[in-house]
Amino acid sequence: MGLLSAFRRSSHERAGFTLYGAAVATARSPYFYADLAVRDSVEGRLDLIHLHAALLVRRLRRDADERGPALAQAVFDAMFSDMDVNLREMGVSDMVVGKRVRGLWEAFHGRAIAYEAALDAGDPAEMAAALARNVWREDEAGPAAHRLARITFAQAEHLQSQGFATLLAGQAKFLAPEGIPDAA
Repeated sequence: MGLLSAFRRSSHERAGFTLYGAAVATARSPYFYADLAVRDSVEGRLDLIHLHAALLVRRLRRDADERGPALAQAVFDAMFSDMDVNLREMGVSDMVVGKRVRGLWEAFHGRAIAYEAALDAGDPAEMAAALARNVWREDEAGPAAHRLARITFAQAEHLQSQGFATLLAGQAKFLAPEGIPDAA
């Protein structure tokens, strides 16, 4: 039984992949690349995927339903499974994939902590600073980082308003970033 349990799928696996897909779809919005000048590169896209997945994981992990953390873990697992596949498709050798995935995990974890701290503090300036460092690799938060910070706070609030049953069914709705008012 011990060995077989290692191969057992999570009851939340399908919902985790679907929820992760919603985060990826939002991160691919042309608005981020055209209007906010996020680099349209593997790294730039990954930065936005990390942001939206972190928002989703935070929402699920904090839910009062005891299944929330397991569903958050399923989203996390889906993200890193996808990253593993993408690295292999890009030609990264099997010997290096594990090391690269670990580096991606560390990057995600650091970003998620910074974003969560800013959200918990209700501090858009702190969020803009974290986004400037992580998305644009800049020391100072420019107008685009402040705009993305407002979008991030709106997305977090919108995710919080969605019922757990809906999320458990694999249905998460992110706001269209271009439709979020500029005033916080």
